[in-house]
Amino acid sequence: MTLEEQMAALPPYALSMGMFVERIEAGAAVLAFDFSERVLGRPGFVHGGAISGLLEMAAFAALRAELARRGSLARIKPVNLSVEFMRGAGATRTFALGRVTRAGRRIANLSATAWQDDPAKPVASAWMNVLLAA
Repeated sequence: MTLEEQMAALPPYALSMGMFVERIEAGAAVLAFDFSERVLGRPGFVHGGAISGLLEMAAFAALRAELARRGSLARIKPVNLSVEFMRGAGATRTFALGRVTRAGRRIANLSATAWQDDPAKPVASAWMNVLLAA
């Protein structure tokens, strides 16, 4: 999927949080949001819920790209999501990249990582399982 197609596929939740597609990397969208009042947690830090939402949207974007590559029209139904927070995310742009670990006919396994200045120093990571419904 192109950057424009990925941006158009973002749901209203992502747009309301200020998320956008920063670039396409290895066929998957790198999502991002800038620090603002809508993602503020404790003073000077991004709220964990905003980071979790960014990770979920990045994982979905990777899966949508994989399904588009296959020509599949499957609907995505989340089964579970687990987020691991590694360090506080400060007052700067936050990025996330999702990966499809495995996508079968009925179930897909996804992962995502969020970072700020350095992708080698993630602020959080997540794994997710989704049902692919016809």
